[in-house]
Amino acid sequence: MMLSRDGVSGLVCLAISVILLTQTFGLPPAAVVPIGPAFYPRVVLSILMFLSVILIVLDFRATRTAAAPAAAPATGPVPNYRLVLTTFIEFGLYILLLPPFGFRIATFLFVLSLQVTLEWPRSAKHWTLVVVIAAATSIVSYLVFQDYLSVLLPRGTWSNM
Repeated sequence: MMLSRDGVSGLVCLAISVILLTQTFGLPPAAVVPIGPAFYPRVVLSILMFLSVILIVLDFRATRTAAAPAAAPATGPVPNYRLVLTTFIEFGLYILLLPPFGFRIATFLFVLSLQVTLEWPRSAKHWTLVVVIAAATSIVSYLVFQDYLSVLLPRGTWSNM
């Protein structure tokens, strides 16, 4: 039975995550803190392994059910190159806005603009939700990286935030 692109992608991600996960066992343990340098890579790679297995199983099920009676050939989704280009431009602007505005404001603007680009809000309720999600993403990511992980994030030269 042949796997589709999803199944092959799942196999590749599974192989990469297994290889990298085995590499984390060679990292030195932490001397002072209980969580060493291998903890977060192991968490991320374990999640990647789990999701890869799910992708492979779902693809296997889909190809098994698709092998049943063949219907009319279905056309796949039409590539939206304009959306891809717009997303890349927005990400580039995000990177350019980090030094003057700082992490919190630039992240808020990036998440807000990306949500609007992907799906235009059609009501005041949706606009409120978009703003709340952008603010929450900016605040939570700032707190996790700055306060919990002690990662220095860019402060804006214009905003000093």
